[in-house]
Amino acid sequence: MAATDSRHESLPVRLAPRPRAIRRPYIYTEQEIFRLMDAARNLCSPQGLRGHTYYCLLGLLAVTGLRSGEAVRLREEDVDLPQGLLTIRDTKFGKSRLVPVHPTTVKALSAYAKRRDAFVGKASVPTFFISERRRPLSDTGFHDAFVELRHAAGLENKAIHHSPRMHDLRHRFAVHTLLNWYRKGEDVERHLPVLSTFLGHSLIQYTYWYLSSTPELLGEASKRLEARWEGPR
Repeated sequence: MAATDSRHESLPVRLAPRPRAIRRPYIYTEQEIFRLMDAARNLCSPQGLRGHTYYCLLGLLAVTGLRSGEAVRLREEDVDLPQGLLTIRDTKFGKSRLVPVHPTTVKALSAYAKRRDAFVGKASVPTFFISERRRPLSDTGFHDAFVELRHAAGLENKAIHHSPRMHDLRHRFAVHTLLNWYRKGEDVERHLPVLSTFLGHSLIQYTYWYLSSTPELLGEASKRLEARWEGPR
């Protein structure tokens, strides 16, 4: 308006900042996750625990969709191996939730716990996953290690504008869950609240975003829509 009528005042630029662009997630292939985990096993590990710690952490993120901070903050009492349940406490939105895990995940976590206990001896452990200094891991330290693993796995600058992130493992879990539901003919709309609760989202619209995040999901949704149009009217 100021450009066409000098009586109008131009607003300060900071009054209406440009909205932050949402980075499109990178959806890892199964082979890429295996490469990351193999790289974790080969990490420099002076006392023999570091590589196993990050190997187990990456696998846990891939099969549960946990946030990295939720995983590193797990306490010993939060990991119920006999029941196959993880208790995620005081998450990003101040909520707690239960996350069931597959028997194969329980087996991997049990193997790590056995190795960790042999490493610390009779000392108590502050968290389920620990550093070689017998201290809790930090979220920053985990991200730094992931950059090293990403480079070792040959995944630097894999995407068009940025390198894959650790948080993209969470996106992959959500997208593959939705794809499996579509391919099985499940009522995705009905199951979305379950996925939202599992992921620890505060609002279900955060989960709806995954529906448009990959071409595969859009393709499955289009197939279902076409089938509905072609059906009896």
